[in-house]
Amino acid sequence: MGLDLAGSPKRTTGFCFLGRAGRVQTRALHDDEEVLQVTLASRPDIITIDAPLSIPLGRRSIEDRRGPHLRAADRELLRLGVRFFPVTLGPMRMLTERGMRLQRRFAAAGVRSIEGYPGAAQDLWGIPRKGKGTDGLRRGLLHLGLTGDVERPDLTHDELDAVTCALVGRAFLRGDFLAIGRPDEGLMILPSRAACRRWYRARGLRPSDGPPPPKPR
Repeated sequence: MGLDLAGSPKRTTGFCFLGRAGRVQTRALHDDEEVLQVTLASRPDIITIDAPLSIPLGRRSIEDRRGPHLRAADRELLRLGVRFFPVTLGPMRMLTERGMRLQRRFAAAGVRSIEGYPGAAQDLWGIPRKGKGTDGLRRGLLHLGLTGDVERPDLTHDELDAVTCALVGRAFLRGDFLAIGRPDEGLMILPSRAACRRWYRARGLRPSDGPPPPKPR
């Protein structure tokens, strides 16, 4: 399951449930209780959330202006040339707080959630981000073998990013992913191993040395 989480409950959160046969169901959600109710009713194996789910080590809170601004995962995105917004930037602080709060509530309900970033996944797969228009992104997702609501031309960018998040979750469950960051700070999941290898190789890079990522459960 994927959530393209909005920082404010007044704005739309994209929701996607990805079935085993690649069929997707999407909808728009808003406040925390609606997100929790719809998500848990779907009985997902994993939830991928498009929101930072941790703060940088050395920062006592998201509002601590004296601590570091970037996590290890963020620094790796910089090294890869992937565009993103730091967790401490303006509206991102609200999104980070909401993401961490929902992750705790999912965990209390016995459901595991991980941090994904649809923009990075789309870059790795070579499909356009929503900033270039929803049609190109939708077509790119269709080429990945999906059916269902993703076939609708009126799908919103929130729903399309949620679909991307759900695909990241599927890659995680299959063990076909790269986790960047530090386990003691927060990991971000990137799909897939082959796509990540191509991206690193094209830039003359290799994955940063560090502790091995946890295995999916």
